[in-house]
Amino acid sequence: MITLPASAALWFLLPVALVSFIAAFNDLKRMKLPNPVVLALGLIYVVLGPFVLPFEQYLWGFAHGVVMYFVGMLAFAYLGVGAGDGKFAAAMSMFIPLADATLVLSLFAAFLLGAFVAHRALRAMPVVRRATPDWVSWEHKKFPMGLALAGTMICYLALAGFR
Repeated sequence: MITLPASAALWFLLPVALVSFIAAFNDLKRMKLPNPVVLALGLIYVVLGPFVLPFEQYLWGFAHGVVMYFVGMLAFAYLGVGAGDGKFAAAMSMFIPLADATLVLSLFAAFLLGAFVAHRALRAMPVVRRATPDWVSWEHKKFPMGLALAGTMICYLALAGFR
């Protein structure tokens, strides 16, 4: 059962989707999640959150963000996860109540597998490569995880809003 209020999810959905699409595009094209994109996601929470969330839940979101920031930086330091991916995940976590973490991790696992297969299949197609010759992710040994993070965030808010 999703605990994020449906009305809050709907208010968050459009601006978060826009920022998430920009993040995914940047990661595909440049293999980077720029700080302004991460800050934009956090700013959406800071600005809209007090109006659409219960105040206690809004405050807990900041705690989630801090904890996930440190988890992301540990993953960057020791597991090879990109720093931008860790920061984007920290900003995402502010929107997600702890009770919904299992659902979001399941969504992330599905999006990670799907995005990986899709990315590898598309980069093997000459027509796609010719249409996007300047995309760094086609040649990079790492996977643009921002693609899976963005999909997870949009899908979670859509599920929460349209239940």
